[in-house]
Amino acid sequence: MKKWMSVMIYTIIAGLLLSACSESGNETNEDGAATNEDGFEATTIRLAYNLPQDHHISVGIEKFAKDVTEKSGGKVDVQVYPAGQLLSDKDMNQSLLSGGVEMGVNSSTLWASTVPAMGIFDVPYIFNDYTAVGDAVNGEFGDKLRGAMEEKGAKVLIFADYGYVQFANNKRPLKSPSDFKGLKIRSIGDIPSELIKAYGASPVFMGGGEVYMALQRDTVDGATSGTTAMLQRKYDEVTKYLTINNYAYLEFLLTVNKDYWDGLPEKTQALIEETAKETEVWIREQAEIEDSKSAKELEEKGMEVYVVPEEDLPEWKEAAAPVRGAFTKNSGDLGKELLEMTDKK
Repeated sequence: MKKWMSVMIYTIIAGLLLSACSESGNETNEDGAATNEDGFEATTIRLAYNLPQDHHISVGIEKFAKDVTEKSGGKVDVQVYPAGQLLSDKDMNQSLLSGGVEMGVNSSTLWASTVPAMGIFDVPYIFNDYTAVGDAVNGEFGDKLRGAMEEKGAKVLIFADYGYVQFANNKRPLKSPSDFKGLKIRSIGDIPSELIKAYGASPVFMGGGEVYMALQRDTVDGATSGTTAMLQRKYDEVTKYLTINNYAYLEFLLTVNKDYWDGLPEKTQALIEETAKETEVWIREQAEIEDSKSAKELEEKGMEVYVVPEEDLPEWKEAAAPVRGAFTKNSGDLGKELLEMTDKK
């Protein structure tokens, strides 16, 4: 009998202790949502991207997701769907704006169909070096783009530097704009298509995951992309020539559905923004390193690399001049304002 009473007393005490621990470590807010001792409400955020997982932007985004989850004690659970597992780059924006996914990473080029001024990053030869881009997106230039995106329903958390964009093809070296004549070149958006046409080639729009097979089957003769993606998507197996002319500096945006964002507690928003800022700095530091490294590796793998000499760039810029008009026509007053800001740099 004494043994039974002892067990009962122990059970009651243990239960009270567990309850006390639970109450001190987990609370509920006024809506009844569970929070941990740091005050984070439990929420799950799906984050999708389409780049290869070993791309420097992907590495940064994966670390961002891990850091947010860990800093919140697992309460803010950022679940990553990489390399097109959940959404293609062509479907990403609509899904994000409609709330089909909470967060997503996609190129500024593809966002230009929603916010035409975002095409500024594709206007040829407006950013001469890596530092200029960082200064622009961290200042008034970037604020104007962030505001335009929020009006459409997407909050920009990170401008992720992809790096400079180049041309690869399997027909001939492209040593001047006239060498593009008659080629079919994979394009990544409207403004790059205008450039391809200005150089005398025909643009063919397709998602990043489709390019390798299109090159292999001669559906297209070449493609425009960064050397980082060219390396990871094995362009060296299906193209022979690489032209380095740094014609545009591409950004990828980590965005979150605005309605979803507005519903998050301020503490969670602050954690996400702080981590995003750290991630943006890290990705920007990697862009220049990876551009140089990947171009060298493509050459080592057998591609014939031609770097356009500085003295020849005026010819390339002059041939590309009509693209600026196409951009300002589509992007309105904001596009003109952004272009004027970059021209003053």
